Amino acid sequence: MNKTFKSLSEPNRFQIVELLKKEPLSVGEVAERLQLSQPQTSKHLRALMNAGLVEVNAVANRRIYKLRGEPFKELDNWLHSYRHIWNEKFDRLDDYLQELQKKDEDDDGKD
Repeated sequence: MNKTFKSLSEPNRFQIVELLKKEPLSVGEVAERLQLSQPQTSKHLRALMNAGLVEVNAVANRRIYKLRGEPFKELDNWLHSYRHIWNEKFDRLDDYLQELQKKDEDDDGKD
């Protein structure tokens, strides 16, 4: 999972993943949409492939890149272990906001 975080921490690679989330693309299509040079795009795609985040399929003379689901499933499972912390904090915030609203309604009723 460290490879995943390291790869996604680079802004261009993160943007490439965001593009590939929508549809598989060739190197040229990625380069054009992100306004990067083709060699620079290939370098980022190679890093994403080495991290196991993307896979490539050769179609005629084009290489089409698409996301692999497994690393993102691993990431989601890891994040799931922290969701209870966020949910508890949101529940406490909700309780606090309800207390404030009730207090405000009580103060308005005293006028």
